Amino acid sequence: MTRRIAPLERTGMVVDLERRLFLRRGLSLGALTLLTGCDITNQDGVYQVLLAMSRWNDRVQAALFNPNRLAPTYPESALSRPFRFNAFYEADKAPVIDGDSWRLELSGKIDSKQPWTLRQLDELPQETQITKHICIEGWSVIGKYTGVPLKSFLQRIGADTTARYVGLKCADGYWGSLDMPTALHPQTQLTVRFDDETLPTRYGYPVRVRVPTKLGFKSPKHIVALYVTNDYPGGFWESRGYNWFSGL
Repeated sequence: MTRRIAPLERTGMVVDLERRLFLRRGLSLGALTLLTGCDITNQDGVYQVLLAMSRWNDRVQAALFNPNRLAPTYPESALSRPFRFNAFYEADKAPVIDGDSWRLELSGKIDSKQPWTLRQLDELPQETQITKHICIEGWSVIGKYTGVPLKSFLQRIGADTTARYVGLKCADGYWGSLDMPTALHPQTQLTVRFDDETLPTRYGYPVRVRVPTKLGFKSPKHIVALYVTNDYPGGFWESRGYNWFSGL
């Protein structure tokens, strides 16, 4: 994926994101200050300092996270059509999955580890939200998502909600994870429909996790496995230098 930084719409939540990105840049300058005492030809040493700063940044964001604060919602007139595709591959490379044979595998600190079918998920109470997807590249779109609140699903399967993380694995080779407070946030969702239709392949069929309180790369698509753990799971982009918490 080519990272392109474009001007952001200066309203509401996006302004808040710009402020936070400014603070992160300040932290990056702090990291460079720390590096003045390092031999910058020692790449391992530089990496360790920057990694420590990133983890500190994650802890600060986690401490500031308010589990009761909702991301803004929008009217249907604000929907982005067409809705922009984004992944680490082109749209025609998205995995084609047979919904009838698909199973959501469960593991870790969960009482009931029986795999779930798409039909079983469809039968659970669902909610609809119209929220903004904010990409780390600097653009945003508004979409309509319908699905099962992740909190109610975790409760249904007997997940240990005192554990630290919910990990997610995807059919396209992507993986990610959420802190438990974010997983339990009322707007975090196992999405099965988009814009009142079955979730299209390009947007994550059969199931994606939608997290409107975080940057877009924290909402993985094509979910095939979910697990609960106290061991840090990391993520696809996090392993490439992105901040793990990445809250708005």
